[in-house]
Amino acid sequence: MMTPPINMKKQSTIPGNLICLSHLRWDFVYQRPQHLLTRFAKQADVYFYEEPVFDGTEESFLEISNRGEQLYVVVPHLQQGLNQAQIDLAMSALFDQFIAEFELDDTIFWYYTPMALPFTEKHSPKAVIYDCMDELSGFKFAHSEIGQFEQKLIARADLMFTGGYSLYQAKKQYHNNIYPFPSSIEKEHFATARFCDEAADQVSIKGPKIGFFGVIDERFDTSLIGEIATAIPNWQLIIIGPVVKIDAETLPKNTNIHYLGQKTYKELPSYLAGWDVAMLPFLLNESTRFISPTKTPEYLAANIPVVSTPIHDVISPYGDEGLVHICNNSNSFINAINEELQSNDKSQWEQKVSLFLEDISWDKTQFAMAELIMQTISDHTEISIAS
Repeated sequence: MMTPPINMKKQSTIPGNLICLSHLRWDFVYQRPQHLLTRFAKQADVYFYEEPVFDGTEESFLEISNRGEQLYVVVPHLQQGLNQAQIDLAMSALFDQFIAEFELDDTIFWYYTPMALPFTEKHSPKAVIYDCMDELSGFKFAHSEIGQFEQKLIARADLMFTGGYSLYQAKKQYHNNIYPFPSSIEKEHFATARFCDEAADQVSIKGPKIGFFGVIDERFDTSLIGEIATAIPNWQLIIIGPVVKIDAETLPKNTNIHYLGQKTYKELPSYLAGWDVAMLPFLLNESTRFISPTKTPEYLAANIPVVSTPIHDVISPYGDEGLVHICNNSNSFINAINEELQSNDKSQWEQKVSLFLEDISWDKTQFAMAELIMQTISDHTEISIAS
């Protein structure tokens, strides 16, 4: 089953409330959840319900902050030192308190994490959506029971999305109403890299700039970065993003590697403005087996050539279409980067990129998802009436 064709006409109204249960923080890296939910917030009241913060409060409470006209971030605050049973009880009590004022027949539960199921499953919203953006069981420090909870969530979900085609292939046998929605793009935002000023903390770095932005974690190939930096010391490797789940001291420390830290989504084009080539230096392991990097089309929209390790959802379609170099080791990375640095005419590649990105946008992705939600609700209503 592939993503249905999108007809961007006036859309039916989804239920008035959408509660998103997420393992990610809203104020972390701006990615798929933020792109989609800011758009759903134009149609419904959206509540982004995060995992708990353990900050030593005497009593558990919810912190709710407004991030837009109809967008709210909800953070549970729990005491430190609670065991798992106490955490489960506290989370259930807080969510019960939170949901008490909602009309569940006008509410969607949208899950990014199966680990939210224990404190939410007793409630019956209008629809349950599982947007499976990653294979979370393959990530470092994943909960030992996450696979079991995911099976329960899939069984309960009315509709399921996946963050890419390889993940769709892996999950499609488990659900009969599942659709792939790979990484999309805000073209206009990243296209500003073609004419905006270069970021102040990067402009003073001289030499060819080879860049990466994203989370630096167990998926990031530190050895590859170190080998490239050592082999070509006049290349400047720009690394942007937070370091999580790995020891920052293990990162290569070559003088031509520049760790500039986390930047806002708004700032990213100003860094891309100075890059000659962009990288996707991912390891091939369980945590990257099904990823569909959002940064792939973002780099391309900025008119930056891309060199990637052989990630399945980068090979197809980007490598197959000749839009991205696919490389297996540091030598092939260096050769591909050299090829791009020496190229004087990228017009044919630019035309192919423009054509490829023409019909891709987060607006269209969100619209198609909303249509599927309404169709699913309609189908269930008809079945209920018939029975």
